[in-house]
Amino acid sequence: MTRTHKTVLILVAVVALVLGLTVGKVLNAPQQQDPAALLDAGIVLLPQSRALPALSLLDEQGEAQALDRLTGRWTLLFFGYTFCPDICPTTLAELRQLRGRLPAELLERYQVIMVSVDPQRDTPEQLRQYLGFYNAGYHGLTGELADIQKLAAAVSIPFIPGDTRQERYTVDHSGNLAIIGPDGRQRGFIRAPLNVDKLAAQLPALLRQE
Repeated sequence: MTRTHKTVLILVAVVALVLGLTVGKVLNAPQQQDPAALLDAGIVLLPQSRALPALSLLDEQGEAQALDRLTGRWTLLFFGYTFCPDICPTTLAELRQLRGRLPAELLERYQVIMVSVDPQRDTPEQLRQYLGFYNAGYHGLTGELADIQKLAAAVSIPFIPGDTRQERYTVDHSGNLAIIGPDGRQRGFIRAPLNVDKLAAQLPALLRQE
C-alpha cells in the first residue's frame, strides 16, 4: 500500500468518524417542538426568560416562601382566589384532568401554585382547605396585596383588586398561567381557556427540558 493510499484511507476514516459523531449528536439531541403546535395548545414561550421579583409570600402552611426558591422543577403559576365563582374552579379542575393525562414520571417535575388575588380573605388556612378539595397536590401563596400585584405585573398576568368595602366582592382576573422553569425564571405562558387534550400532547416534551 502506497503512502498516498494510506493517507486517503485515514482521511476516509476521519470523515466517517466525524459524520458518525454528528449524526449521533443530532439523534440524541432534544427534539425541538413545533411552534405552531405549541401555540395551538395555548403554550407561548418567551424569546428570553424573565426573572421573578425578589419578594416573599406565605404558602398554604403559613410558611414564608421566597420566590427565588421556585427552582428545581417546572411551576405553573395561576392567579386566582378561593371565592371565585367561575374561572378558578374551572381552571383547577382542568389542571387536575391534565395531571391525570401526563406520564407518571413527569408528575414530580412540575407543580401548580395558585397565587391569591384576594389576600384579605385568602389566609393560608383558607387556601389549604380550598386547594385540598381538588386532591391534586396544588400549593397556594398569599401575602400583601402590593407584593402580589408586583409579581403579577412581572409575569404579565395583571388583575384588578376587588372592592373590599362590598360584602361579596369579586376580583377581575384571567385564567392564564405563567410557566416558570426549573431555573426559577419565567419561560412563557399557557393561555386560557385551557385545552386539556392539546396540553397533554405538548406539555410532556417541555417538562422534560431543564
